[in-house]
Amino acid sequence: MIVIGVGCGPGMVTAEAMARLRKARAVYGSPRSLELAGPYIQPDCEVGIIEDYSRLNELPEDAVVLSTGDPMLAGLGHLGEEVIPGISSMQCAFARLRLPMARAVVVDAHGKDANAAMVEMLDEFARGRVPFALTGPDFDIDALAGMMVERDIECTIILCEDLGYPTETISFGTAERPPVANSRLFSLILAKGR
Repeated sequence: MIVIGVGCGPGMVTAEAMARLRKARAVYGSPRSLELAGPYIQPDCEVGIIEDYSRLNELPEDAVVLSTGDPMLAGLGHLGEEVIPGISSMQCAFARLRLPMARAVVVDAHGKDANAAMVEMLDEFARGRVPFALTGPDFDIDALAGMMVERDIECTIILCEDLGYPTETISFGTAERPPVANSRLFSLILAKGR
């Protein structure tokens, strides 16, 4: 199976991914990933929505599986025989903010224990890292802010919503005044200053 990253938003499919998609005979992915890849999928290509990711091994051997963002950033890349990278939400966020990625660390909170992810974010920040959290729509920013107050951690909470889409917004807050998410598609960065 080939896993192709389709970027975090419209227009973020790489030239390599476009070329591979144009040659694909069978493409599978989430509705969002299929929408992002849609302009590059040929009319005679078999297209399917993945509803159960535990059954990917049942797909044809030459299947292309789409991953939003980059497949190796908490994505499906580990499952592929071949992986075509994509532009991740992390790359997009750090570029928009002009933050160097050298001290960045990824915290995967999407569909995982949110409290453990919050603790990991704060521990990494205390180590001098810049945590980038991939969140789910139920991630509680106020709970993260409460933990920051308890641990006396002062930093800026950067909320990145709908990265790559026309509705993209980036807002800033603190533990005392955390930013409020208006989208289900958001990520968080903890940084000094701003």
